[in-house]
Amino acid sequence: MKKSSLPDPFEKARLESGCGKMNDQDDPVTMLLRHKDVRKTAHNWKTFQSGAEPGRIVVPSEVNIRDTRQIPFEVDPPEHKDYRAIVEPWFRRPLQPEYEKQLTEIITNSVNEALKTGTLEVVNSFSLPLQSRALTLLLNTPFTESETWISWGTHVFRSEGEALDGDKANILYNYIEEQIEEAIKNPSENLYSKLLDSEYDGRKLNKEEVKGIMILTFAGGRDTVINTITNSIAYLAEHPESLEKLHKEPEIINNAVEELVRYFSPLTQMGRVVTEDTHVCEHAAKANTRVSLCWASANRDEKVFENPNEIVLDRKVNPHVGFGFSHHNCLGATHARQIMRILLKTLSEKVQSIEILEYKENIEDLDEFKRKVGYDSIQVKFNPKTV
Repeated sequence: MKKSSLPDPFEKARLESGCGKMNDQDDPVTMLLRHKDVRKTAHNWKTFQSGAEPGRIVVPSEVNIRDTRQIPFEVDPPEHKDYRAIVEPWFRRPLQPEYEKQLTEIITNSVNEALKTGTLEVVNSFSLPLQSRALTLLLNTPFTESETWISWGTHVFRSEGEALDGDKANILYNYIEEQIEEAIKNPSENLYSKLLDSEYDGRKLNKEEVKGIMILTFAGGRDTVINTITNSIAYLAEHPESLEKLHKEPEIINNAVEELVRYFSPLTQMGRVVTEDTHVCEHAAKANTRVSLCWASANRDEKVFENPNEIVLDRKVNPHVGFGFSHHNCLGATHARQIMRILLKTLSEKVQSIEILEYKENIEDLDEFKRKVGYDSIQVKFNPKTV
């Protein structure tokens, strides 16, 4: 098996029962593993709610490290639609030509730095800085702010050996509160000021609502983007023919982005809280228990995807759920897609080959399942194209 492969630990359970079980801080989770069940449940917000106790739908649960509701992530319809309408235009800005131009410059500089350095550790020296620098565009904040975010490390809520770290989470919360206060005193064109000037239900958003949106913005697109970039580089290192294919056929880059997201599924799962006694996967589910939508398993469902355990860069039919599904589809998907499109194009134009020198895998412990989500570290050598 290649170093860049992400095996599917859910296949047996998906075929046999469609469900898995895991204990999460004494608040058990029934994992839905089939594509059909995941999409059906994601759409049924009345029975499977997101607007439960803040932090409870996340797996692992963040109930013990925050009491701020992430918006619109932890809100159900009809309120969800109104909150989302406030932020959605802002999060579609990556489609604008000027935004794309600036993002291309950031990514090109990152690739040039990697080529100049030659050998580097991808997670902390490439993916994290790239993600942080790109985030300055999304927030419309000074580029220098990225250095602060890089200093936090790859995980906002986790330290080495800990699934959750309240002290580390407080670094983010305190930072956001300071930025909100600064935006109140000195309004600008950044996202903080935009939110403070927005209205919901006939009134201005309050500071707690703004904080909830900003926590989601920082946390939701951090590990996921870093994992996708890192895993893609590992894949291209072991598949130089794919790097060449992207160079010769740039028209498939959009398909390639969707396929890499499907295969790597950077977010394994997301929970819902059951509002009434019901059934999932033909098993009873009691009210106030938790289920999870296992995106990673749904994206390998053999009944939906042909050759699900292979990366097919030009896959034509690809109903993946790597960015979620239904009304709670990922708010930052447009930004993430643009990062990956530009990155793949830039790598294919500038890089001849990539060598993996050493690596340490990042394995999620999901009780009966052990899932590789990427790497804690991976040392590679970038070889430039020669004219």
